[in-house]
Amino acid sequence: MIDDIKKDAADRMSKSAEALRHELAKIRTGRAHPSLLDHLKVSYYGSDVPINQVANVAVEDARTLTVTPWERNMVQAVEKAIIQSDLGVNPNSAGTVIRVPMPALTEERRRDLQRIARQEAEQARVAVRNIRRDANHELKELVKEKLISEDDERRGQEIVQKLTDQFVKEVDQILDEKEQDLMAI
Repeated sequence: MIDDIKKDAADRMSKSAEALRHELAKIRTGRAHPSLLDHLKVSYYGSDVPINQVANVAVEDARTLTVTPWERNMVQAVEKAIIQSDLGVNPNSAGTVIRVPMPALTEERRRDLQRIARQEAEQARVAVRNIRRDANHELKELVKEKLISEDDERRGQEIVQKLTDQFVKEVDQILDEKEQDLMAI
């Protein structure tokens, strides 16, 4: 029973760390990366769809993305979606290929992005702690129902605490990597 709780908590905590990685990938550094456009939606025949379902997004060089819509009439719609995004980039279309140059980040913008990254990391830490609370609550319920002893509960709580410490440390490591990436020129 304790192993089930431990396994469930570990799975949920690793998902929290993975979600943080995914969120931090959206925060752009000075470098071009196809995932920067993943959250954009394009109006495609009356419905909004992710940009990667109507176009191919690739990296041309360190500071330029290329977006190639699969249909010629989608060039304007894709370009409009990129312009209206919160990325602050200015796409250039040449026929069927849209080039998206990534401007260099100012020091002030880097600090803002760093603050956003720290907020995301704090949310991940809170999620990990909430999972710990849930696991400890499950252990208390098992003691109440007399399915495990209080010693087993204490051992289970120690195991859950070690897991929590491990994943909080992983979240901090992910944040450190992103901050170094943001501050690199």
